[in-house]
Amino acid sequence: MSKQKKTDKRLWWLLAAAAVLSVLWLLVTIAFVGSTLEAGERETVWHLLGSRLTLISLTWGAGMAAIGLGLKRWFDHWVTPSVQLAEDAQVLLKTDVVRELTPKGNLETKALAQLFNQLVDQREALRREMDERVSQSAARIDRERTRLAALMAELAQSVVVCNLDGRILLYNPKARELFMGLSQAPGVAGGAELIGLGRSIYSALDRSLVAHALESVQHQVRKRVERPSSQFVSATESGKLLRVQMAPVREAQATSAEGEAHDPEGADIAALMSGFVLMVDDITDEFEAEAARDQLMHTLTSGSRSALANMQAIVDILDRPDLEPAQRQTYRNQIREEARTLSQRINALEQRANDKLQSRWGMEDIRGLDLLEVAVKRMQALGGLRISVADSDETVWLKVDSFSVIQVLTYLASRLAEEFDVRYVHLRLSASDASAGKAQLDLVWTGQVMNTETVMNWEMDPMQFGGQGSHQTVRDVIERHRGSFGFERERIRHEAFFRLVLPMATKRERVAAESLGYTESRPEYYDFDLFQVTAQSRRLEDQALDELVYTVFDTETTGLNPSQGDEIIQIGAARIVNGKLLRHECFEQLVDPRRSIPAASIPIHGIQPEMVQGQPTIDRVLPAFHQFAQDTVLVAHNAAFDMRFLQLKEKATGVRFDQPVIDTLLLSALVHPNQDSHRLEAIAERFNIPVVGRHTAMGDAMVTAEVLIRLIPLLAEKGILTLGQAMEAAQKTYYARLKY
Repeated sequence: MSKQKKTDKRLWWLLAAAAVLSVLWLLVTIAFVGSTLEAGERETVWHLLGSRLTLISLTWGAGMAAIGLGLKRWFDHWVTPSVQLAEDAQVLLKTDVVRELTPKGNLETKALAQLFNQLVDQREALRREMDERVSQSAARIDRERTRLAALMAELAQSVVVCNLDGRILLYNPKARELFMGLSQAPGVAGGAELIGLGRSIYSALDRSLVAHALESVQHQVRKRVERPSSQFVSATESGKLLRVQMAPVREAQATSAEGEAHDPEGADIAALMSGFVLMVDDITDEFEAEAARDQLMHTLTSGSRSALANMQAIVDILDRPDLEPAQRQTYRNQIREEARTLSQRINALEQRANDKLQSRWGMEDIRGLDLLEVAVKRMQALGGLRISVADSDETVWLKVDSFSVIQVLTYLASRLAEEFDVRYVHLRLSASDASAGKAQLDLVWTGQVMNTETVMNWEMDPMQFGGQGSHQTVRDVIERHRGSFGFERERIRHEAFFRLVLPMATKRERVAAESLGYTESRPEYYDFDLFQVTAQSRRLEDQALDELVYTVFDTETTGLNPSQGDEIIQIGAARIVNGKLLRHECFEQLVDPRRSIPAASIPIHGIQPEMVQGQPTIDRVLPAFHQFAQDTVLVAHNAAFDMRFLQLKEKATGVRFDQPVIDTLLLSALVHPNQDSHRLEAIAERFNIPVVGRHTAMGDAMVTAEVLIRLIPLLAEKGILTLGQAMEAAQKTYYARLKY
């Protein structure tokens, strides 16, 4: 961006007024002189003036130019320095910026600048004294906060606290590690797009699952349950299984001095609780470990039974007639005794394993479609089967041991494929009897049917599939769930299906969660002011600028012409929540442009060609950045340039950045219209912001974020309070006309 200097409009108005006055003065003078002349004299005079009209016009123009030059020098010496001094003083008054104003212009303006500097020094002295007193008063609180932060940082449990809108206001390092591991693009920016202060928890967990659990917790709070909680299991898009426990964050007025709830059942839930706590565990490995242990148990029992069969065969061999009767009887009794003992041992081991399995996998609340999604992935792993989910009720929740139910479905599908050559099945789920709390889960196929005896054998055989197996049977699983299992046909559709009748989860039935103990710890990532966030139903344009969540970003590119093939080679972004720059929640990623980097641009951004080799391409980076910036306002300096690069990639990447965008270049021109430059360095100098890493995407994004934080109170001073007002006012500036 070249340096732009805009002439004060008042200078043009004064020059126009001088021109009009001079013309009027000339006309009045001519009229006055003409009134004193005789008719013949007037004709002579008009003839002389008419022949010298060009000379008169040039003389008048030269006079106006001299007047304009004089006015310009007068403005530069008296008016402009005063206006710039007023804008600089406003920065010192309305922000926390501390710097010395540079005296310039006439002597009076220089003296005024020195007076401002003295006043600022006095204010800072008073502020330092006040800060010292506040610091002393807050020392005890700060020590407690430090202890709590240290405790939370050491917790092995992932903890996330949200307000009632689902906005994250607290999380600990363990939670950050967990959610970053769930990223769809783990090689891009370290998975930073899933979790952050002010971000919605629904970007990581399914909204309906959280809403279902929250409804249960709110019901328990109203019913004055001593320890209200809820639990559910969620399958993530990356294939992980998460077990989530939820507990409420109660409002202070919702409990009495004795700690007992005293609000009436009809009270507004916002008066009873201001948010909820989530404790999240990744149970994917645990799930797989249980499957491996079951396979080991199956191998053990099968091997033992084989040994038993061998011993029984030896007994038969000992029946040879050449052995002495007494010897034959001794051997026969010994081996039969060993066989009986081994059989008893195996049966006891199997029974204990079954009992342990039942206690280990308690019933859990899970959305039916989530269970089917995991089941489809497990069944597809067998190979040779196509599975789909059709005609299923999205509102059905199950209260089941999801592990064993998935085992049943996988086992039945594998036997259909092996014994009846079935190659396509589909799953469907519906509420069979809502009043009785039962749902029916069908495994449907088209083709050959079976008789009742075959169905009974499958129901009673130990489940084996894909080289794996379990000592449990279908009947064992169904009996544990107090359900039923059957086989039916639909002759009209030429379909057959197995039907599992399973218990549904109700709003009031939940697994009792262990005490969370969250009052004794607090993480290093928190912002409790987010409890006050307004409902998300408010339009962004109507929200106050200091209430919004911003993603401030910058790009480095191969050149300045996005429409002519220049590409992004780096994206850097930071987030602003509640007026605070979150330096630990950043998105920084180099991008392979799949083209050469011009040598002339390398000294500017410092990115060498070898630095982008092997980096993700834009089709991977942009979706991750889109998720990182979701539900926020985009901010950039000279945003038209960066947004053009993003817009040209919409078709290739399948993502569209349709959220509001504001430009600090336009806002600076709006707040300080009389400044000589609105380049990022010039604005940073005006606000006394240290520039680190200029012309790196992350460095420029950080400086831009600091600039925005300081611009917001100055915009409020001009009556610009909301996002809509800021965007409308910015479009009226000169720089808004620039296109790329």
